[in-house]
Amino acid sequence: MQKFKTEKRLNKIRKVVKQRQHSLKVVLEDIHDPHNVSAIYRTCDSVGVVQATLLYNKEKFPKISRVSSSSANKWVESERYESTKDCFNALQKNGFKIYASKIDEHAKNLYELDLTEKVAIVMGNEHRGISDEVAELADEIFYIPMRGMIQSLNVSVAAAVTLYEAQRQRAEKGMYETSELSDDELEKKIDKWCEK
Repeated sequence: MQKFKTEKRLNKIRKVVKQRQHSLKVVLEDIHDPHNVSAIYRTCDSVGVVQATLLYNKEKFPKISRVSSSSANKWVESERYESTKDCFNALQKNGFKIYASKIDEHAKNLYELDLTEKVAIVMGNEHRGISDEVAELADEIFYIPMRGMIQSLNVSVAAAVTLYEAQRQRAEKGMYETSELSDDELEKKIDKWCEK
């Protein structure tokens, strides 16, 4: 399949696939506005997140627009859960620590987290935030420090701030320089992307 792409396109695909961070996940809990979900997908693609998890047990699963996501949904995989326990059990079984965003007096500052480990970042609903169940089951609750009168960010902005901090930490550690995949897995993934 690779032979049907231009050399420039193939090199771009190879570079992007190689830098994908399989050890960094995003979980979106009941985010209502599909434009926010689409914006988060764009950020996921830009920092190398392979897969976004949609955890929806109150809201309807969102329809992700190809336009507002700038086709990021083509490059970022999705998985769906309706049960928080099932979702978190699957993540923890695969070695992920779960960090959930919430303004809370016991929350840890985002910039004190080690985001170079196997980490799943949970962002909650625009109005309700994360559920009590997520807060209880998460390994850590974190907040984004703010200096203004208004103590909240749009969820897509909060996700971007958090994921770019993860990218900064990972880039400093050289994690974008070598693939987390084996050579064989890498070639299979490149072939798959060439078909898109």
